[in-house]
Amino acid sequence: MKGRSRWMMALIIGALVLAACGDGDGDGDGGDGGEAVECESVDEVRLQLQWVAQAQFAGYYVANDLGFYDEQCLDVTILEGAVEIVPQTVLATGGAEFGLAWVPKALVSRNEGADIVNIAQVFERSGTLMVSFADQGINSVADFAGRTVGNWGFGNEYELTAAIEQEGIAADVELVAQSFDMLALLNGDIDVAEAMIYNEYAQVLEAVNPDTGELYQPDDLSVIDFNDVGTAMLQDAVWVNADWIADDANVDIAERFLTASFQGWIHCLDNFDECVQVVLDNGSTLGESHQQWQLNEILGLVFPATNGIGVMNESLWDQTVEVATSQIPELDGVEISDDAYRTDIAEAAIANLDGEDTDGDGYERRDIELREGGE
Repeated sequence: MKGRSRWMMALIIGALVLAACGDGDGDGDGGDGGEAVECESVDEVRLQLQWVAQAQFAGYYVANDLGFYDEQCLDVTILEGAVEIVPQTVLATGGAEFGLAWVPKALVSRNEGADIVNIAQVFERSGTLMVSFADQGINSVADFAGRTVGNWGFGNEYELTAAIEQEGIAADVELVAQSFDMLALLNGDIDVAEAMIYNEYAQVLEAVNPDTGELYQPDDLSVIDFNDVGTAMLQDAVWVNADWIADDANVDIAERFLTASFQGWIHCLDNFDECVQVVLDNGSTLGESHQQWQLNEILGLVFPATNGIGVMNESLWDQTVEVATSQIPELDGVEISDDAYRTDIAEAAIANLDGEDTDGDGYERRDIELREGGE
Protein backbone atom coordinates (compact mmCIF):
# COMPACT_ATOMS: atom_id res chain seq x y z
CA MET A 1 0.00 0.00 0.00
CA LYS A 2 2.83 2.40 0.73
CA GLY A 3 4.24 1.90 -2.81
CA ARG A 4 0.80 2.48 -4.36
CA SER A 5 0.38 5.69 -2.28
CA ARG A 6 3.72 7.04 -3.44
CA TRP A 7 2.79 6.22 -7.07
CA MET A 8 -0.54 8.02 -6.77
CA MET A 9 1.10 11.01 -5.09
CA ALA A 10 3.65 11.25 -7.93
CA LEU A 11 0.82 11.32 -10.46
CA ILE A 12 -0.96 14.08 -8.54
CA ILE A 13 2.17 16.20 -8.20
CA GLY A 14 2.98 15.75 -11.88
CA ALA A 15 -0.53 16.83 -12.86
CA LEU A 16 -0.32 19.91 -10.65
CA VAL A 17 3.05 20.92 -12.12
CA LEU A 18 1.78 20.52 -15.69
CA ALA A 19 -1.34 22.50 -14.87
CA ALA A 20 0.70 25.30 -13.37
CA CYS A 21 2.99 25.49 -16.41
CA GLY A 22 0.30 25.24 -19.09
CA ASP A 23 -0.57 22.62 -21.67
CA GLY A 24 1.76 23.74 -24.43
CA ASP A 25 -0.87 25.53 -26.55
CA GLY A 26 0.01 29.04 -25.38
CA ASP A 27 -3.46 29.60 -23.86
CA GLY A 28 -2.37 29.95 -20.24
CA ASP A 29 -3.89 32.36 -17.74
CA GLY A 30 -2.02 35.32 -19.18
CA GLY A 31 -3.89 35.11 -22.47
CA ASP A 32 -0.96 36.36 -24.57
CA GLY A 33 0.86 34.41 -27.25
CA GLY A 34 3.91 33.11 -25.37
CA GLU A 35 4.16 29.37 -25.93
CA ALA A 36 3.85 27.51 -22.63
CA VAL A 37 6.23 24.62 -22.07
CA GLU A 38 5.57 21.27 -20.46
CA CYS A 39 7.33 21.05 -17.12
CA GLU A 40 9.39 18.15 -15.93
CA SER A 41 10.43 20.41 -13.06
CA VAL A 42 10.06 24.01 -11.97
CA ASP A 43 13.17 26.17 -11.68
CA GLU A 44 13.35 28.63 -8.80
CA VAL A 45 15.11 31.91 -9.64
CA ARG A 46 15.41 35.37 -8.14
CA LEU A 47 15.22 38.78 -9.82
CA GLN A 48 16.92 41.68 -8.04
CA LEU A 49 15.33 45.06 -8.76
CA GLN A 50 17.07 48.43 -8.45
CA TRP A 51 14.33 49.90 -6.28
CA VAL A 52 10.98 49.22 -4.65
CA ALA A 53 7.80 48.17 -6.45
CA GLN A 54 6.82 50.68 -9.12
CA ALA A 55 5.85 50.71 -12.79
CA GLN A 56 9.53 50.89 -13.79
CA PHE A 57 9.40 47.12 -13.22
CA ALA A 58 5.84 46.49 -14.38
CA GLY A 59 6.70 43.85 -16.98
CA TYR A 60 8.25 41.56 -14.36
CA TYR A 61 5.43 41.94 -11.87
CA VAL A 62 2.90 41.29 -14.64
CA ALA A 63 4.78 38.18 -15.78
CA ASN A 64 4.74 36.93 -12.19
CA ASP A 65 1.14 37.78 -11.30
CA LEU A 66 -0.48 36.72 -14.59
CA GLY A 67 1.27 33.38 -14.73
CA PHE A 68 3.69 33.99 -17.61
CA TYR A 69 6.62 32.73 -15.51
CA ASP A 70 4.54 29.73 -14.44
CA GLU A 71 3.94 28.89 -18.09
CA GLN A 72 7.71 28.84 -18.57
CA CYS A 73 8.18 26.46 -15.62
CA LEU A 74 9.71 29.16 -13.46
CA ASP A 75 9.10 30.10 -9.84
CA VAL A 76 10.37 33.68 -9.73
CA THR A 77 10.99 35.60 -6.51
CA ILE A 78 11.19 39.36 -7.13
CA LEU A 79 13.58 41.05 -4.70
CA GLU A 80 12.96 44.74 -4.14
CA GLY A 81 15.88 47.13 -4.09
CA ALA A 82 16.96 49.75 -1.58
CA VAL A 83 19.57 52.48 -1.24
CA GLU A 84 22.14 50.03 0.08
CA ILE A 85 21.44 47.27 -2.47
CA VAL A 86 23.57 47.12 -5.63
CA PRO A 87 22.08 44.55 -8.04
CA GLN A 88 25.46 43.96 -9.70
CA THR A 89 26.97 42.98 -6.36
CA VAL A 90 23.99 40.76 -5.57
CA LEU A 91 24.56 38.92 -8.86
CA ALA A 92 28.30 38.64 -8.39
CA THR A 93 27.87 37.12 -4.91
CA GLY A 94 25.16 34.66 -5.94
CA GLY A 95 22.27 36.44 -4.25
CA ALA A 96 20.11 36.34 -7.40
CA GLU A 97 20.13 34.78 -10.84
CA PHE A 98 18.91 37.93 -12.62
CA GLY A 99 19.44 41.59 -11.82
CA LEU A 100 18.44 44.93 -13.31
CA ALA A 101 21.07 47.64 -13.64
CA TRP A 102 21.99 50.67 -15.74
CA VAL A 103 24.72 49.90 -18.26
CA PRO A 104 27.33 52.48 -17.11
CA LYS A 105 27.01 51.41 -13.48
CA ALA A 106 27.30 47.76 -14.48
CA LEU A 107 30.40 48.53 -16.55
CA VAL A 108 32.02 50.04 -13.48
CA SER A 109 31.11 46.94 -11.47
CA ARG A 110 32.58 44.71 -14.21
CA ASN A 111 35.79 46.71 -14.09
CA GLU A 112 35.88 46.22 -10.33
CA GLY A 113 35.63 42.44 -10.67
CA ALA A 114 31.93 41.62 -10.94
CA ASP A 115 31.88 39.20 -13.89
CA ILE A 116 28.37 39.95 -15.15
CA VAL A 117 26.81 39.91 -18.61
CA ASN A 118 23.98 41.93 -20.15
CA ILE A 119 21.52 39.45 -21.72
CA ALA A 120 18.65 41.86 -22.46
CA GLN A 121 18.72 45.62 -22.99
CA VAL A 122 15.07 46.22 -22.11
CA PHE A 123 15.21 50.04 -22.05
CA GLU A 124 16.38 51.30 -25.44
CA ARG A 125 16.25 54.97 -24.46
CA SER A 126 17.51 56.95 -21.50
CA GLY A 127 14.88 58.33 -19.16
CA THR A 128 17.06 61.17 -17.84
CA LEU A 129 16.01 64.80 -18.33
CA MET A 130 17.12 68.22 -17.17
CA VAL A 131 14.16 70.35 -16.12
CA SER A 132 13.82 74.09 -15.46
CA PHE A 133 10.99 76.59 -15.34
CA ALA A 134 10.17 77.99 -18.76
CA ASP A 135 10.48 81.62 -17.63
CA GLN A 136 14.20 81.00 -16.93
CA GLY A 137 14.88 80.79 -20.67
CA ILE A 138 16.96 77.61 -20.39
CA ASN A 139 16.16 75.84 -23.64
CA SER A 140 19.42 74.07 -24.47
CA VAL A 141 22.54 72.74 -22.80
CA ALA A 142 24.34 75.92 -23.91
CA ASP A 143 21.99 77.86 -21.63
CA PHE A 144 23.41 76.07 -18.57
CA ALA A 145 26.36 78.48 -18.64
CA GLY A 146 26.27 80.70 -15.59
CA ARG A 147 23.51 78.62 -14.01
CA THR A 148 23.23 76.43 -10.93
CA VAL A 149 22.58 72.91 -12.17
CA GLY A 150 21.53 70.12 -9.85
CA ASN A 151 22.38 66.45 -10.21
CA TRP A 152 22.13 63.38 -8.01
CA GLY A 153 25.68 62.10 -8.32
CA PHE A 154 26.15 58.39 -7.49
CA GLY A 155 26.81 57.66 -11.17
CA ASN A 156 23.72 59.45 -12.45
CA GLU A 157 25.54 62.59 -13.56
CA TYR A 158 27.57 61.48 -16.57
CA GLU A 159 25.05 62.24 -19.31
CA LEU A 160 25.04 65.80 -17.95
CA THR A 161 28.81 66.18 -17.60
CA ALA A 162 29.31 64.78 -21.11
CA ALA A 163 26.75 67.24 -22.47
CA ILE A 164 28.33 70.34 -20.94
CA GLU A 165 31.79 69.22 -22.06
CA GLN A 166 30.44 68.61 -25.55
CA GLU A 167 29.08 72.17 -25.49
CA GLY A 168 32.39 73.53 -24.18
CA ILE A 169 30.87 75.17 -21.10
CA ALA A 170 31.95 72.82 -18.31
CA ALA A 171 33.96 75.54 -16.56
CA ASP A 172 30.97 77.92 -16.64
CA VAL A 173 28.40 75.61 -15.04
CA GLU A 174 27.94 75.35 -11.28
CA LEU A 175 27.12 71.73 -10.55
CA VAL A 176 25.53 71.13 -7.16
CA ALA A 177 24.28 68.07 -5.30
CA GLN A 178 20.55 67.52 -5.59
CA SER A 179 18.32 65.28 -3.47
CA PHE A 180 16.28 62.55 -5.14
CA ASP A 181 13.30 64.87 -5.43
CA MET A 182 12.44 68.19 -7.05
CA LEU A 183 12.21 70.40 -3.96
CA ALA A 184 15.36 72.37 -4.79
CA LEU A 185 13.87 73.34 -8.16
CA LEU A 186 10.42 74.06 -6.73
CA ASN A 187 11.97 76.20 -3.97
CA GLY A 188 14.18 78.12 -6.40
CA ASP A 189 17.45 76.87 -4.90
CA ILE A 190 18.71 75.65 -8.29
CA ASP A 191 18.01 76.74 -11.85
CA VAL A 192 17.97 73.31 -13.46
CA ALA A 193 17.23 69.90 -11.94
CA GLU A 194 17.96 66.35 -12.97
CA ALA A 195 14.81 64.24 -13.34
CA MET A 196 13.72 60.88 -14.65
CA ILE A 197 10.95 61.29 -17.19
CA TYR A 198 8.91 58.63 -15.39
CA ASN A 199 9.37 59.90 -11.85
CA GLU A 200 10.78 63.28 -10.77
CA TYR A 201 9.46 65.13 -13.83
CA ALA A 202 5.99 63.96 -12.84
CA GLN A 203 6.61 65.14 -9.27
CA VAL A 204 6.78 68.72 -10.54
CA LEU A 205 3.56 68.28 -12.49
CA GLU A 206 1.92 66.90 -9.35
CA ALA A 207 2.81 70.05 -7.37
CA VAL A 208 0.62 73.13 -7.05
CA ASN A 209 1.75 76.30 -8.79
CA PRO A 210 1.36 79.02 -6.10
CA ASP A 211 0.68 81.62 -8.80
CA THR A 212 -2.35 79.79 -10.18
CA GLY A 213 -3.49 77.50 -7.39
CA GLU A 214 -3.52 74.69 -9.97
CA LEU A 215 -1.03 71.97 -10.76
CA TYR A 216 1.99 72.90 -12.85
CA GLN A 217 1.58 72.14 -16.54
CA PRO A 218 4.17 70.99 -19.10
CA ASP A 219 4.09 74.48 -20.65
CA ASP A 220 5.42 75.86 -17.36
CA LEU A 221 8.60 73.84 -17.81
CA SER A 222 11.54 73.59 -20.16
CA VAL A 223 12.82 70.04 -20.68
CA ILE A 224 16.11 68.88 -22.16
CA ASP A 225 16.25 65.21 -23.14
CA PHE A 226 19.69 63.59 -23.36
CA ASN A 227 18.41 61.34 -26.15
CA ASP A 228 18.20 64.51 -28.25
CA VAL A 229 21.50 65.92 -27.01
CA GLY A 230 23.48 62.82 -28.02
CA THR A 231 24.94 61.89 -24.63
CA ALA A 232 22.21 59.47 -23.53
CA MET A 233 23.36 56.24 -21.89
CA LEU A 234 21.56 52.91 -21.81
CA GLN A 235 19.79 52.21 -18.56
CA ASP A 236 17.68 49.26 -17.32
CA ALA A 237 19.01 45.93 -18.60
CA VAL A 238 18.84 42.32 -17.42
CA TRP A 239 22.24 41.07 -16.19
CA VAL A 240 23.44 37.64 -15.06
CA ASN A 241 26.60 36.19 -13.56
CA ALA A 242 28.97 35.06 -16.33
CA ASP A 243 29.81 31.80 -14.57
CA TRP A 244 26.11 31.02 -14.09
CA ILE A 245 25.18 31.64 -17.73
CA ALA A 246 28.11 29.52 -18.93
CA ASP A 247 26.02 26.46 -18.01
CA ASP A 248 23.74 25.45 -20.92
CA ALA A 249 20.99 24.52 -18.49
CA ASN A 250 21.01 28.10 -17.22
CA VAL A 251 20.91 29.46 -20.76
CA ASP A 252 17.63 27.58 -21.11
CA ILE A 253 16.36 29.07 -17.84
CA ALA A 254 17.39 32.55 -18.99
CA GLU A 255 15.60 32.11 -22.31
CA ARG A 256 12.42 31.13 -20.52
CA PHE A 257 12.82 34.01 -18.08
CA LEU A 258 13.19 36.54 -20.90
CA THR A 259 10.32 35.00 -22.85
CA ALA A 260 7.95 35.53 -19.93
CA SER A 261 9.39 38.94 -18.99
CA PHE A 262 9.06 40.24 -22.55
CA GLN A 263 5.53 38.86 -22.62
CA GLY A 264 4.80 40.89 -19.49
CA TRP A 265 5.99 44.12 -21.11
CA ILE A 266 4.12 43.41 -24.34
CA HIS A 267 0.96 42.67 -22.36
CA CYS A 268 1.07 46.22 -20.98
CA LEU A 269 0.85 47.72 -24.47
CA ASP A 270 -2.81 46.74 -24.75
CA ASN A 271 -3.67 46.16 -21.10
CA PHE A 272 -2.41 49.38 -19.58
CA ASP A 273 -4.86 49.76 -16.68
CA GLU A 274 -4.45 46.12 -15.66
CA CYS A 275 -0.68 46.53 -15.52
CA VAL A 276 -0.95 49.65 -13.37
CA GLN A 277 -3.19 47.74 -10.98
CA VAL A 278 -0.71 44.86 -10.81
CA VAL A 279 1.99 47.30 -9.71
CA LEU A 280 -0.30 48.86 -7.11
CA ASP A 281 -1.26 45.41 -5.82
CA ASN A 282 2.43 44.60 -5.31
CA GLY A 283 2.76 47.30 -2.69
CA SER A 284 3.76 50.44 -4.54
CA THR A 285 3.84 53.40 -2.18
CA LEU A 286 3.28 55.80 -5.08
CA GLY A 287 -0.24 56.83 -6.05
CA GLU A 288 -2.33 55.61 -8.95
CA SER A 289 -1.95 58.61 -11.26
CA HIS A 290 1.81 58.66 -10.68
CA GLN A 291 2.02 54.99 -11.60
CA GLN A 292 -0.08 55.61 -14.71
CA TRP A 293 2.34 58.34 -15.72
CA GLN A 294 5.31 56.15 -14.93
CA LEU A 295 4.14 53.14 -16.94
CA ASN A 296 3.22 55.39 -19.86
CA GLU A 297 6.75 56.80 -19.98
CA ILE A 298 8.48 53.48 -19.22
CA LEU A 299 6.76 51.85 -22.20
CA GLY A 300 8.11 54.74 -24.27
CA LEU A 301 11.64 53.82 -23.19
CA VAL A 302 11.14 50.15 -24.13
CA PHE A 303 9.14 50.63 -27.35
CA PRO A 304 9.58 50.93 -30.22
CA ALA A 305 12.45 48.44 -29.96
CA THR A 306 14.73 48.66 -33.00
CA ASN A 307 15.72 44.99 -33.02
CA GLY A 308 12.85 43.65 -30.93
CA ILE A 309 12.46 44.03 -27.18
CA GLY A 310 15.67 43.34 -25.27
CA VAL A 311 17.97 42.98 -28.28
CA MET A 312 20.84 45.45 -28.09
CA ASN A 313 20.95 48.49 -30.36
CA GLU A 314 24.66 48.41 -31.12
CA SER A 315 24.98 52.11 -31.97
CA LEU A 316 23.47 53.09 -28.63
CA TRP A 317 25.77 50.63 -26.85
CA ASP A 318 28.74 52.27 -28.57
CA GLN A 319 27.49 55.72 -27.56
CA THR A 320 27.07 54.57 -23.96
CA VAL A 321 30.58 53.12 -23.88
CA GLU A 322 32.03 56.30 -25.39
CA VAL A 323 30.36 58.52 -22.79
CA ALA A 324 31.18 56.11 -19.95
CA THR A 325 34.87 55.80 -20.76
CA SER A 326 35.23 59.55 -21.22
CA GLN A 327 33.33 60.61 -18.09
CA ILE A 328 33.57 57.91 -15.43
CA PRO A 329 36.95 58.04 -13.65
CA GLU A 330 36.95 54.30 -12.95
CA LEU A 331 36.60 53.59 -16.67
CA ASP A 332 39.18 56.09 -17.90
CA GLY A 333 41.31 54.27 -20.47
CA VAL A 334 39.43 51.00 -19.98
CA GLU A 335 38.59 48.94 -23.05
CA ILE A 336 35.14 47.40 -22.71
CA SER A 337 35.31 43.79 -23.87
CA ASP A 338 32.92 42.35 -26.44
CA ASP A 339 31.57 39.80 -23.97
CA ALA A 340 29.92 42.51 -21.83
CA TYR A 341 26.65 41.74 -23.60
CA ARG A 342 25.10 39.02 -25.74
CA THR A 343 21.94 39.04 -27.86
CA ASP A 344 21.31 35.36 -28.61
CA ILE A 345 19.16 34.67 -25.56
CA ALA A 346 16.91 37.68 -26.12
CA GLU A 347 16.60 36.75 -29.80
CA ALA A 348 15.56 33.22 -28.86
CA ALA A 349 13.00 34.62 -26.42
CA ILE A 350 11.55 36.81 -29.18
CA ALA A 351 11.31 33.78 -31.45
CA ASN A 352 9.25 32.08 -28.73
CA LEU A 353 6.81 35.01 -28.92
CA ASP A 354 6.12 34.61 -32.63
CA GLY A 355 3.05 36.64 -33.54
CA GLU A 356 3.41 39.02 -30.62
CA ASP A 357 4.21 42.73 -30.96
CA THR A 358 7.84 42.32 -29.93
CA ASP A 359 9.00 45.65 -31.40
CA GLY A 360 6.02 47.80 -30.33
CA ASP A 361 6.30 50.05 -33.37
CA GLY A 362 2.78 51.34 -32.90
CA TYR A 363 3.18 52.45 -29.29
CA GLU A 364 1.89 55.96 -28.60
CA ARG A 365 1.93 57.60 -25.20
CA ARG A 366 -1.45 58.12 -23.56
CA ASP A 367 -2.68 61.40 -22.09
CA ILE A 368 -2.35 60.92 -18.33
CA GLU A 369 -4.17 63.20 -15.93
CA LEU A 370 -1.95 63.59 -12.91
CA ARG A 371 -3.46 64.39 -9.53
CA GLU A 372 -1.86 66.37 -6.71
CA GLY A 373 0.83 64.28 -5.07
CA GLY A 374 0.37 61.62 -7.72
CA GLU A 375 -2.68 60.15 -6.00
